Amino acid sequence: MAITADSTASSRDRTKAKWRRFKVDLWLTDINTVELGIMKHTQHEADSDQFTKDMEVIGQVKEDGERTGILAYRKEAWNESDGMKRRLIIKQFTDSMNWRGSMEFMMGRSLALSIGARGVPVSAYTLNLARHDQLIQLERSAHKWLFMPEYFSFFIETDDGPRFYRLRRKVIAIGADYILYDGRGRKIGVLDHHILNLGGSWHVKLRESAAYIELEVALQMFCAMLRFNHDARNHVKRQLRKVTRGETDLDLDHHEKDLYANPRKLR
Repeated sequence: MAITADSTASSRDRTKAKWRRFKVDLWLTDINTVELGIMKHTQHEADSDQFTKDMEVIGQVKEDGERTGILAYRKEAWNESDGMKRRLIIKQFTDSMNWRGSMEFMMGRSLALSIGARGVPVSAYTLNLARHDQLIQLERSAHKWLFMPEYFSFFIETDDGPRFYRLRRKVIAIGADYILYDGRGRKIGVLDHHILNLGGSWHVKLRESAAYIELEVALQMFCAMLRFNHDARNHVKRQLRKVTRGETDLDLDHHEKDLYANPRKLR
């Protein structure tokens, strides 16, 4: 087959593609207080109202070897709660402890999607980013076929309109590797899972032409969520079974209810 000038130019463009790179490093133990060098329930809480007393630091974001973000979750809300009020809340802070965003597990939405998928557990999350007007909805796709890859999808509203994304887990991989596609099906990023260290880490690369701060923060919190992904999916499965059998109190946590509130309702 003849090689045209257009195909040569296209190949050259792919070769010259530039990437934004960062690392999301998670820990399994509470060595983070030593790493940070400060007491999380005192100075941290004073630095940010978002850093509540039950926050547990679980990792960090690094760029070019420098820490640029801190990842934490509300330990009591996840580990010490049960039923429909069990909540996974992940937050990211800057290195100076300014709040950058939150990612919250949505039990009501997850159950509704799972019922619609005829019992396939579908986990749903809401992302609230600093200085971003939209609440971003990130949801797992429902696949019934065994050995099908896991998918998540979401969109981010920008000044140029909504941008749509799909995350596809690699089927043949040792860790939890994901590929990021844009709304046109183009591969624009890779989340490469390394499991040699305690807790694991994700080495993320994103095409510079597709990168912007809201997408980067969303991907960083998505990596942190993957630490809880299996447990969250099983929790949805258990609660779905109880709901369909009438074995649980149908009552969501009031903080989750707030995220479903009608913004157009006259108050």
